[in-house]
Amino acid sequence: MERIPRIKTVEVIVHNRLLICFKNGVEKLYDCTLLLSRPQFHFLKDPAFFRTVRVDTGGYGISWNDDIDLSEYELWTNGQPVADKSLQPTGEAGD
Repeated sequence: MERIPRIKTVEVIVHNRLLICFKNGVEKLYDCTLLLSRPQFHFLKDPAFFRTVRVDTGGYGISWNDDIDLSEYELWTNGQPVADKSLQPTGEAGD
């Protein structure tokens, strides 16, 4: 079984999209758009709230508050590898 690397940093690229940098050096783009239709993620529709994302202690996930979070497994499995290294983040949140 593949070991999922921990998260090093998370950056907001544009609203609904995150750039996740894993501790093994891999970067992935994660689109949160599909989450917005779920009631538990409705706060992410607010751009100011979305930008408050941070890496959880130990790099096991990211979170916005105690109720809204995503695991490193979700981000690693469903994130898309970054091909364009010229992405310009609009904000940053790390550990």
